[in-house]
Amino acid sequence: MVPIIELRGGLPVGIASGLSFPVAYIAAVIGNLIPVPFIILFIRRIFILIRKYMPKLSSMIDKLENKAHLKGQKVRKYQKFGLFIFVAIPLPGTGAWTGALVAAFLDIRLKDAILPIVLGVLTAGILIMMLTYGVTTII
Repeated sequence: MVPIIELRGGLPVGIASGLSFPVAYIAAVIGNLIPVPFIILFIRRIFILIRKYMPKLSSMIDKLENKAHLKGQKVRKYQKFGLFIFVAIPLPGTGAWTGALVAAFLDIRLKDAILPIVLGVLTAGILIMMLTYGVTTII
């Protein structure tokens, strides 16, 4: 999984590879959630270290921070529910990893962010499975 496709790509690939629905779903959800606590807890420190020791990457870090702040404006208003919706809607630029980045920059603590993100990933997974099975049934 990579940040751009996360669960949205991993789930259909798992199904296309012959995995059963439960196995593909569980693997995609777990794989999607593993980085979340680390992003929330450590991303700001990592960005500081990258700027200090790899200044050529500062512009990339600036872009990621700007993205988090822009996406965060939508989440800030509704906090936990906003974070859930942000993660649950399977669109480009949303998802667990970006949601964790937004939570970190909005200073939403891990214990407050984890449940909305987990529920959002579970919901996104169900939506993606419905789309995946719907498309394969039509074809």
